[in-house]
Amino acid sequence: MINDSVRIDGDSLVLPGGVRVQFVRTLRLPERGTHALPPGLGNFPLRRVEDYPDTVPGPWRERGGVMLPVYLREAMWLSFLGTSEPAALQVGVGKVCAVSGKPWSSRLRREPQNYLVLPRQPWLDGINSGKGTVRQFVAVPLGLGATVEGQVTGEETWGGLQLQAFPLTDEARDRWREERRRAAERTAAPPGAYGDAFGTGVALAASAGPPPAPGAAAPRGRPGAPRSQAPAAMGLGAGGSMRQEVYRDDRPASDWAAEPAGRVFVHLVTPPDWRRITGEAPPPSPVDRAAYTRAGLPWFDYYDQDGEDLAPTDTLEGVRPVGEWLGDDHEPWQEPSPGQVKPLKDTPRPGKEVTDGDW
Repeated sequence: MINDSVRIDGDSLVLPGGVRVQFVRTLRLPERGTHALPPGLGNFPLRRVEDYPDTVPGPWRERGGVMLPVYLREAMWLSFLGTSEPAALQVGVGKVCAVSGKPWSSRLRREPQNYLVLPRQPWLDGINSGKGTVRQFVAVPLGLGATVEGQVTGEETWGGLQLQAFPLTDEARDRWREERRRAAERTAAPPGAYGDAFGTGVALAASAGPPPAPGAAAPRGRPGAPRSQAPAAMGLGAGGSMRQEVYRDDRPASDWAAEPAGRVFVHLVTPPDWRRITGEAPPPSPVDRAAYTRAGLPWFDYYDQDGEDLAPTDTLEGVRPVGEWLGDDHEPWQEPSPGQVKPLKDTPRPGKEVTDGDW
């Protein structure tokens, strides 16, 4: 099955309705305590699975989608800044909903809510596992039981990330556009502006640390590589806790389309497998978090005074951190000084297509 409206645009994944997702490298948090939002350290590169038919395993070709390279126990967050119109986005980790903890579904549900509302939700750093907090997305291998998928379902079958976007209905979209037009006339704001604070957030995150070095030009696969070299399967577990709200939808359920407009499977690849599959050098290993903090570089805090936080479900509250499987985190930790935590102010509210498959 071909999903005509999902594509890669630079280092962004673009889904129908203008939903734009970037996968951001970041500092891994300690698994004890609750922390400020970590910085962005550059975006993960994205490649289409279908461009490497001779070096990806058969199940990946069947699922289609995209892939990105990630180190063992590396943390990431998802940025939705730049999303143009309201959309409902489902985020799955091993086909377990990162918002509700329920199994992956092709329908939006309100009780418990199984989606994010964009662009109201500017980013998601992890699973919704505590009141006003999330537990960080951390990459771990399948087979240990450390992934969210393994803990919730008792099996580790899928791994990776899954995204699915639902647009507004035509009527709700027309109504929203008219409201935006009237608001722009009242404030003399340009029609395309959706809030400068979101743009500021992008600049802060992008400048918080050095981006990874660019890889070599992407070949279209290496026919000589043996298909029997199956990549190590990777999924996402839960790391440290941070202060972040997951916002409740305040729209009527009838405003959203009944069917998803686009979906994509995101495969996680170890750096050695990335080099073997794509022929590219993987990004360098993540920066040392203690050195980052000692350098006086910023951490962040974000608060939306009009947003209502979505309470976590028992399922995700009970997910345990990956350190219980992989051992204690020995990377040094230095608490940022109060002046290093920068508030992000409250805000008003063409690439190639990606092949979708069976999953």
